[in-house]
Parts: sequence; C-alpha cells; structure tokens
Amino acid sequence: MSNIRRTFRLADRYAHRGYHDKPDIPENSMAAFRRAAAHGLAVEFDVHLIADGSLVIFHDEQLERETGVKGQIEDYDIVNLNKLRLEGTDEKIPTFDEVLDLFENTGLPLLIELKVARGNYRELTEAVCKRLDSYKGEFVIESFDPRVLMVLRKIRPEIIRGQLVQNFFKSREGLPFYQVFLLTNLMFNRIVQPDFIACKYADRCSRSLRRAIDRAGIPEASWTIRTPDEYREALAAGCTPIFERFDPDSIQQ
Repeated sequence: MSNIRRTFRLADRYAHRGYHDKPDIPENSMAAFRRAAAHGLAVEFDVHLIADGSLVIFHDEQLERETGVKGQIEDYDIVNLNKLRLEGTDEKIPTFDEVLDLFENTGLPLLIELKVARGNYRELTEAVCKRLDSYKGEFVIESFDPRVLMVLRKIRPEIIRGQLVQNFFKSREGLPFYQVFLLTNLMFNRIVQPDFIACKYADRCSRSLRRAIDRAGIPEASWTIRTPDEYREALAAGCTPIFERFDPDSIQQ
C-alpha cells in the first residue's frame, strides 16, 4: 500500500505536460520534466498502458500529432515506441519509471492523469497503483473516466483522487447524450467521492458545471492556463492553475 495520507492539498501550481517550450522542448518529454525539476515546478502528465504492459507518458491516443506516425499508442510495445521521436527532436516518449525516478527525491508533487483506452480502466489503474506503491514522493491521481476513480477508491482508498471535467455539451467528442449529461454534471461524484475537481478553465463558469462543482465543495484545479491573465484569474478564484507557455514566476500578482 502507498504511504499517501487522506489529508492533502494540491500544489500551488502544476506545469502542464511538463515545463515544455516548443519547438525545442516537446510536451511530456524528459527534457520538459527535467526543466520543470530545475525550476522547482510540480508537474502534470498523462499515463497510457501499452500492448506489452509498459506504462508510458503521452497525451493523445493517436501518435500522429506528436510523432508524425499514424497509429494508436496502445498498439505499440516499448521496443517499437522507443524508435519514435517527439515533435522532430531527439526526445523519445518517456516511461512512467523514468519520470518517477526523476522526481522521487525532489520533493515536487505529481499530478498523474490516467488515460483510458478501449475499456482498460481497471488494468491501467492497477498497473499504475502497483508501481506507485514503492514511490516515495508526493502524488495525486486524476482521470476523466469515473471508472478509474471507482477502482482507485476500492483498491487504494488512501490515494488522493480527482475528477477531470469539462462542458461536454460544447464538445461532445463522440459521446452519446446520456454520457455527456452524466459527465458534465458530475453525476458519478457520489460513487467516486473525489478529493478535488480539475475543470477546463474555459468551461468553469458554465452554469451546469459551476453548480456541480460548487455543490461538491472541494478544491478545484483549472486547466489549461495559457496566459498570465488567466493565471491571475484562476488564483483569484481559488483554483490551482495547471499552466503552460509562460513563466509563472514572472507574473506580478
């Protein structure tokens, strides 16, 4: 079992997919994570479970945007994935182990998003938890998929869990209406019992989301913050910013 206690607070801020600086430092790359560690920044990143059971750090299901290669990341094993490069650089897709090893002794918290594909929510959650059992640093786990958080609550109730949410009425993403309604209105909260909500910044003031979040009465994070003005607004609203594309230490509060 992990040593994470149920009392917690979110970090003051998280660098979204590492502290990347495109085009030279790709998102979710070891270069982006090393840069974050060097600047003393907590990070957010995404975890996939691939064909051979390896856990890797990548955002999209499809590889093409970041690697120029067509195909779904879950279909690859680690040997073939290591042949790919990120955004025309020499950076490879990192493994979960590589990122954990980098941050374990830094004292910097991790915000770990689990990316479900083809209904693998249980296998993904169990694999991530098994690896984190020996991790000594601070972390929390979040997901859009409430099933991840249900499994997490059952097998590792001591781990802090967060529900990702956006206004799916604005962006259906191929979901049937009933799922759009349930997810946007956080209808699984009674079962999931999340410790925090991570809401799309552009959607956080929508009536249905605001009602659901305020009813939950728990900490809120905002993603993705891309300008200093948004950063200041998120802080003023009491949200934890998940930011990218600027230096937060250069902002005058």
